[in-house]
Amino acid sequence: MTRMVLSNKYFGESTVRVEDLQHLVDQWFLLNGAFNIGDWIPWLSFLDLQGYVKQMKDLKRSFDKFHSIVLDHRAKKNAEKKDMVDVLLQMAQDPTLEVKLTDDCVKGLMQDLLTGGTDSLTAAVQWAFQGLVRQPRVIDKAIQELDQVVGKERWVAERDCSQLSYVEAILKETLRLHPLGTMLAPHCAIEDCNVAGYDIEKGTTVLVNVWTIGRDPKYWDRAEEFLPERFLEKDIDMDGHNFSFLPFGSGRRRCPGYSLGLKVIRATLANMLHGFNWKLPEGMNPESVSVEEHYGLTTHPKFPAPVILEPRLSSDLYSPK
Repeated sequence: MTRMVLSNKYFGESTVRVEDLQHLVDQWFLLNGAFNIGDWIPWLSFLDLQGYVKQMKDLKRSFDKFHSIVLDHRAKKNAEKKDMVDVLLQMAQDPTLEVKLTDDCVKGLMQDLLTGGTDSLTAAVQWAFQGLVRQPRVIDKAIQELDQVVGKERWVAERDCSQLSYVEAILKETLRLHPLGTMLAPHCAIEDCNVAGYDIEKGTTVLVNVWTIGRDPKYWDRAEEFLPERFLEKDIDMDGHNFSFLPFGSGRRRCPGYSLGLKVIRATLANMLHGFNWKLPEGMNPESVSVEEHYGLTTHPKFPAPVILEPRLSSDLYSPK
């Protein structure tokens, strides 16, 4: 994501370390999902009892400093291969734009790409393997498909992913059981309506609980079990056309980055399955791997599974080019 948004050249000059950026993103998600007492009891807000407001202000200053460094630095560049910041800065100088792109707009778009495109995708891959190490048979079946489609002499490319029906089923089953957000972004009723016998007034804030929908036994057999095969039997996409499966929402309010996100998750999941044997530490049983969730702005495993990775492809594929 940093290469797409900021380019690898930028970080190669050691102006900002990727680790520092990752720390800012982690803090951003932590504070956005925090329960702040002052939000619920306004007359106590000035006390900042938990210290969250102070942390938020400090984080804002850190992000502003980072964004300013990037914009000042990249504005001096005239690279042939442009990244997202180059494109946004070029657009900001276009006098014909109907909506003017200010520096704050560019900073906001850059931050949306970096935050929205990192933590959520990491969580999806993490949940996939949290479920997979509990089901060794699923890993074996996925590896069999990968070896047949890709072979052992190269890594999985994006063009291969359309042929990986079982890996795709694993991804869907992961997002069914553990959607990246238990609730979709808040919606608003634009007119009075009746839904399932309930009268919804115009202006009502509506929250869609995709976690509950994905585990509803009316729509899913053995709803609590990790069974990728269910998606081999049913033609269900992730585009929001089937209301029993809405990992990215539906319609015009669907996640704007879902297409890119799916590409990144598919390729990452496929390559990690294809490139390594996945084992639990000695003495640890698959049944002991926890699927308990830690809720926040995104949902992560509360107890991430410890795993041992062993290379399984040609040795030259693991060497830096």
